[in-house]
Amino acid sequence: MKRGLFLSFFIRIAIALGFVALMRVWFAPRGWVIGTVLVIAWAGINAYLLTLSVRRNIDLLQTSTVAIPDRRIGAIDHSYSDFDGLARAISEASDHVGRALNDASESRRELEAMIDSMQDAVIAVDPAGRIQWTNQRMQKLIPGTSFSSSIRIGHALVQTIRDPEILDCVRTSLELRIISEGRSMSLLPGRIFEVNVSPMPGGGAVAVLHDITRIEQVERTQRDFVANVSHELRTPLTSITGYVETLLDHEASLSRAAREFLTIILKNATRMNRLTEDLLVMARVESSEQELHPAPIPADVLVRDAVLAMSGLVQDAEAVLEIGEISTAEVFADTDAILQVLSNLIENGIKYGQARNETHCRVVVSSRDVSDPIEAVEFSVRDFGPGIASEHLGRIFERFYRVDKARSRESGGTGLGLAIARHMVQTHGGSIRAESELNAGSTFIFTLPKAQSVVE
Repeated sequence: MKRGLFLSFFIRIAIALGFVALMRVWFAPRGWVIGTVLVIAWAGINAYLLTLSVRRNIDLLQTSTVAIPDRRIGAIDHSYSDFDGLARAISEASDHVGRALNDASESRRELEAMIDSMQDAVIAVDPAGRIQWTNQRMQKLIPGTSFSSSIRIGHALVQTIRDPEILDCVRTSLELRIISEGRSMSLLPGRIFEVNVSPMPGGGAVAVLHDITRIEQVERTQRDFVANVSHELRTPLTSITGYVETLLDHEASLSRAAREFLTIILKNATRMNRLTEDLLVMARVESSEQELHPAPIPADVLVRDAVLAMSGLVQDAEAVLEIGEISTAEVFADTDAILQVLSNLIENGIKYGQARNETHCRVVVSSRDVSDPIEAVEFSVRDFGPGIASEHLGRIFERFYRVDKARSRESGGTGLGLAIARHMVQTHGGSIRAESELNAGSTFIFTLPKAQSVVE
């Protein structure tokens, strides 16, 4: 509108100036007077017309200014009505989030109360090894500090716990993202802790320290008792066995009944001797008192020596003992300990590996190279007897566990052979397992690391 007014004004001025110039030409020399009069008249008419135009435009502008806000308000009111549903949804979502946060806070408080009530010490660290949270039991374990300042959140774990076993387990779990286990004996003097560290899905790890001091004391007492009793039993049992053997071998005047009774006494005395020997070996192995002297030795030499050592038992039991595939690689092992492992497995195969309707049993001893997860040699002792049911495979390496108790008593088994084998193999850094199928025999397999793997 403003541009239109200025344009109209300039056009009228231009027309007036042109009219004055024309009058001067037509009515010279009096033309300028007439032109001036006409210009004044023209200017008055233009001023009047311009005033009317301005008033008309101002009235139109006022009318538009009054009408437009009404329309805008209506449009604004109408447009804001479309957001009512969104506003309600946002309000409901806000209430829901508030309730969820309250529930989460309550759950967190309950979880913290539950963890604080645990008898085990629990501590969590972030991926960088900084402490995130801990329970009261863990706080009380740290010596020489109060509850409020014993463990500082956000500080490195190594600044609070100096035990190398715990730190090593945490480091392994953080780096490899696996469950790490260990034993701590230096966190508190005179206390033994079982350490279990598990990685958390979002990063970091949780360490649980279980106090097994009392359990270790009880087990140590039991081992000492068994070792002492077994040691004390050896002397009288040796005397009984010696005297009975002497009577059976050199006393010709014995009646048939007396000889039968003495044979039963000798059989049970021999069984008791074996049981005491196994108990002593088991006590030494579990308490780490048995000193091992591992050295590189070819796997085929171990197999041949074990088969040769069991040749007498094979003849008495009318069994067939074979050597299968053998590896010539060197393993890092204590010769006497591994020979005892192989002897126990071969003896079990001879005792329990006889198939039905067969007059003798067959046992195959083998060894082969494996490389998973490290370079090792896998030894196996296989029989072709009735096999072992799957529900027993997970427990046959436990002490005194027997699949067939009646048959074990008949054969004179002590129930400790496989347990001793497991401990000795694990002491060498290997593993042992059993594979079996009913009526298809059983295979006992254990691995030993190769000498080069141990050196590397």
